[in-house]
Order: sequence, then structure tokens, then C-alpha cells
Amino acid sequence: MIEVIASVLPFQTFEELKNKIGSLRGIVSTIQIDFCDGIFVPSKTWPFISDGFQDYDFQKIINEEQGMPFWDEFDFEFDMMVMNAVENFDIYTKLGPRRMIFHLEAVGDLEDFRNFLEGIDLYIRDSIEIGIAFKPSMPLEKVFSLVSSVDFVQCMGNDKVGFGGVSLDEKVYNRIELLREKYPDLPIEIDIGVNEQTAPLLVKAGATKLITGSALFNSIDKIGLVEKLKNL
Repeated sequence: MIEVIASVLPFQTFEELKNKIGSLRGIVSTIQIDFCDGIFVPSKTWPFISDGFQDYDFQKIINEEQGMPFWDEFDFEFDMMVMNAVENFDIYTKLGPRRMIFHLEAVGDLEDFRNFLEGIDLYIRDSIEIGIAFKPSMPLEKVFSLVSSVDFVQCMGNDKVGFGGVSLDEKVYNRIELLREKYPDLPIEIDIGVNEQTAPLLVKAGATKLITGSALFNSIDKIGLVEKLKNL
């Protein structure tokens, strides 16, 4: 069965994040939270809108004084559209993600990044799955070189990342097909442009996880849409 993950973007405050997550109760079990720093991508999300890591709620969470909203009802997947994800990895893990996704265009030297991945404590790797994301324009050879060091990959559906409502670049179908041919058992996520029209083609190409944001939030039958995508 296809895994359907809800994407929460955009949000500017912790309260807005909480409200968006709460609106998905009983609809999905996993939520992807997009962290945008205004540097790697033009858009910003909490906590970068105001105080960054000094944000009151952010500090309370990493100090274990409170948890992420509805932490006991969802698994969280963090999509790190930020320039400091590697340097601040230990801080982000305190927010309690089940998965973390690093964008290859943001991590710097890929060999250094591989060394970082291989140096992550085994206890953390047992509790947090690590994925890599890449834009359609990135040469797949760079992705291939890191597949053995991660748990899954995320194909971005368009080079325009960090925004909601962006359409799918059709070259992504071929990208997924090539990945599936080379790695038959690799979990492949697709984020951006996933809707009722594109999802069947993405699954046919080899995607196993569908990230849906605008299509889900704009649907009048969210539960029905999720079930339809699951059963593709």
C-alpha cells in the first residue's frame, strides 16, 4: 500500500503550525513539516520567522518542557530546507522527528556529507530514518553516490521548492523510473505536484510515498482522497 504523508506549509507561527497539524487528526498518521530558513529557499517558516532557535516554543520543546503539537498522535517527518541542517542536526533531533530529510543542494560537499551520515550515532539511526531530497535538475549520479548511506530518497517535483501549490515538472517521472530500476527496494517519496491526476503516474513510475499538501488541504473529502491515494 502507498504511504500518504501530509505536508504542512506554509506556517509562520507555532500556533498556526499547531492548528494545521490539528486539522489533520484522523486523516493521516504521518506529517511532513517543512522548515524553511529564507536562505536555502526564499520562504520562511517557524521558528525562522522571528527569533529562530531562540523562539519561545522552540526552546521549550528542545528543553523537553513541551512536545511538538499532537506528538502522541502523529509521526513527524522534517523536510530540512535550511542551510544549517547538518551543523544543527543534534538540535533538530530534540524536536522528535521520526524521519529527517536533507536537501543535497544545501549540504555542501557530498563527501563531507557522506562522512556526516556515516558518523551519526547508531542509536539515533535506529530511531530516526534519514533521507535525501533533490531537485529534478540535479544529476542523478550524485544521488546514486549516497543511496547506500540513507534510508530513503525524496524526489522534489519541481526545482521551485519551499512553496505550496507548485505544479509537477514532468521530467520527475523519468527520474523516479531510473531510481526504481537501479534500486528495486528503495523507498521513494515524491514531494510537490502530487494530486489525483499525477499520483497514479508517479506510483506507476515507482514512487512508494506520496507527499500531499495543497491537494489535501483544498479537498472537500480529505479522508476519501487519502484512501484513494493509498490504494493506487
